[in-house]
Amino acid sequence: MNDCQPAPLTLHAADGFRLGGYVWRHPQSDLNGEPRALAIINAATSVRCRYYFRFAAWLHRHGWDVLVYDYRGIGESRPARLADLDANWLDWGERDFEAALRYAHLAFPGQPVDVVAHSIGGFVTGLAPSAAMIRRVFTVGAQYAHWRDYAPRSRLPMLLKWHVAMPLLAYVCGYFPAARLGWMEDTPRGVALSWSRSRARFEDTYARAPIARSPEARAALVRRLAAFTAPILAVSITDDPFGTIAAIERLLRYFTRAPHVHLRVAPAQIGVEAIGHFAFFHSRFETQLWPLALHWLRTGAPSPKYVAA
Repeated sequence: MNDCQPAPLTLHAADGFRLGGYVWRHPQSDLNGEPRALAIINAATSVRCRYYFRFAAWLHRHGWDVLVYDYRGIGESRPARLADLDANWLDWGERDFEAALRYAHLAFPGQPVDVVAHSIGGFVTGLAPSAAMIRRVFTVGAQYAHWRDYAPRSRLPMLLKWHVAMPLLAYVCGYFPAARLGWMEDTPRGVALSWSRSRARFEDTYARAPIARSPEARAALVRRLAAFTAPILAVSITDDPFGTIAAIERLLRYFTRAPHVHLRVAPAQIGVEAIGHFAFFHSRFETQLWPLALHWLRTGAPSPKYVAA
């Protein structure tokens, strides 16, 4: 298979929802006599999996099989009527990422599973019931958007955008019409509410309808994250208004059994003016930033070029 032309695939969640994605796969399931690793990429909120194609193809060239997919309601996984879809962030982890892990277990038997997670993708990673099969996790700007963690210089406009305009439009339209505004992909209403209602303790976000879970179910979610044991390298960028130190550490505190390292990267360290929340996965950073992920996924050790936050 040409690494520039991934094969489309369909994942089936336990509730029957069909998810679209793509896979880059090598002809052999071993590499130098060892099982070849599979990398699954968990996207940021309402970012299509195609956004990560160049990074996925690069990982494939460096020896991984790679799977990317869209969460329900996004891109290849968007239903005919988005306003009819009942889905929130928890569904993306418990059902959609879980479907990707179950597919990996069947289609890539015996191969280690690594995860590259962007933004909410880091939170999603800990929610899947089958997360125990993960070997290593590399995250970029991973957090769950509690508003107090936004960078002070950006907090007011972000509050107005994501915690006032977004839920209002989601209620009016039945979904958040973000593409029309040029902000991101159109987004299920429950996801918009997960974001706009985000509390200091994520589980408190799901105490009210229409995204409510019972107290017992919310406590079970916290226990699931606490049971996660795969090592995590959490990278944050100093000019990312979402991925502040407070935001990254707030999420990491839930992973009480997972060894983790938090690396803080400044644009000046690599001679650029800005990186922000999204640009890590731009191909212009192939030689400067992407090796951070490669070194961690290969060795389980952070690159000596950077120091912990």
